[in-house]
Amino acid sequence: MAAMQRPAEPYAAIADPTRRAVLSELRRGARTVGDLFGRTAAGRMSQPAFSQHIRHLRDAGLIRQHRRGRERVCTLTPGGLEDVARWLKPFEAHWEDKLDALGRHLDGGRG
Repeated sequence: MAAMQRPAEPYAAIADPTRRAVLSELRRGARTVGDLFGRTAAGRMSQPAFSQHIRHLRDAGLIRQHRRGRERVCTLTPGGLEDVARWLKPFEAHWEDKLDALGRHLDGGRG
């Protein structure tokens, strides 16, 4: 009997810079896997290795794929990041405080 594979978590999916680059590209709209490869990973890894990144994003629920002729087209499913966004929410005040302090420092440096 084959072991049941646990779905990938969005946290693990976004931990990799290649996968984050793919998600950033998909914010602009649907892209073919070939186009995504060319824009984010060509020259750094093989097409099969890149396909594993796509599979990880799909298994994490962050992207969807459908066939269009011979091509596989990917679209962003941002709902998959809701858990990550909820987890990050408490840290926003810290970031805002730091950015406000930086702004005050920069404003105080002029004059």
